[in-house]
Amino acid sequence: MLNEFWATAPTTYKVLVFGAMGLIALGIILSVVGNSTGNQPLALASLAVIGLGLILHIAGLVVRGQAIRKNLKR
Repeated sequence: MLNEFWATAPTTYKVLVFGAMGLIALGIILSVVGNSTGNQPLALASLAVIGLGLILHIAGLVVRGQAIRKNLKR
């Protein structure tokens, strides 16, 4: 079951994973642009975007853990 989790994963988990990856990537890009241009507010805003991506990542781990526990009980 663990080897094929992505194929049977809930849609919520997939959305959270892709959303987290997208936000973290966007935050890194904003950080690079903000720091290379000297735009301090943009660089600080990138930290909030990265933090939101990390929160979504943790939420995805919770959803995945619940799905695995649910499948193991069956």
